[in-house]
Amino acid sequence: MSTTREAVLNTILSQRRCTINELAEAVKINPISVRHHIAKLEADGLVDSEEERHGVGRPRRIYFLTDTGMELFPSRYLRLTSHLLDELKDSLSKSTITKLFKQLASGIVENHVAEVDLDELTEDERLELLKKLLANEGFTIEVERLDDRIIIKGTSCPYYHIGQEHPEVCLVDKTLISEVLATPASKIKCILDGDAHCAYVVPRKAKAEVIKLSEVKS
Repeated sequence: MSTTREAVLNTILSQRRCTINELAEAVKINPISVRHHIAKLEADGLVDSEEERHGVGRPRRIYFLTDTGMELFPSRYLRLTSHLLDELKDSLSKSTITKLFKQLASGIVENHVAEVDLDELTEDERLELLKKLLANEGFTIEVERLDDRIIIKGTSCPYYHIGQEHPEVCLVDKTLISEVLATPASKIKCILDGDAHCAYVVPRKAKAEVIKLSEVKS
């Protein structure tokens, strides 16, 4: 693999999701050359992309590593994370571990919405905020609105490898969804169980009483 393609992969790894122009700036080559390298990486199954709305105008195309692409990089950090979780689970009770993961997710939400009043947001605005938040954490999601509920499908999971030994990490995305939408989410499908994707169901606000964030966290 060329040094330039390795640089492109490393940039996507560090930034998680990049546009062609962002990659061109980071790797210091022109966008046309980046597109050439990206096309090869996509053909090799190492990189994938999707359209993302960004303000007014046409959607922009965002590039990210596939699971195969992620596997190119050393897995020492995965082993270290797994060992740390093993030590925590040996030292702490299950309820404490659950509380820690929920607190972790709550901290992520607080960092992203520090200047946003969630109580003032409409359902659509909350969903857009949730998409951005989860994308920033490495998730790719699709949203399906039904009359009485919302289905949130996660087509990629940044915790997949860790989750195989420590499924408690799923509490992070579940808590993120519950807190941003201010309604408890229920998991109905999980990649770790062999499903094609993860999926959560959330009652529509018109059909369910909206509860306060403090109640979601409890």
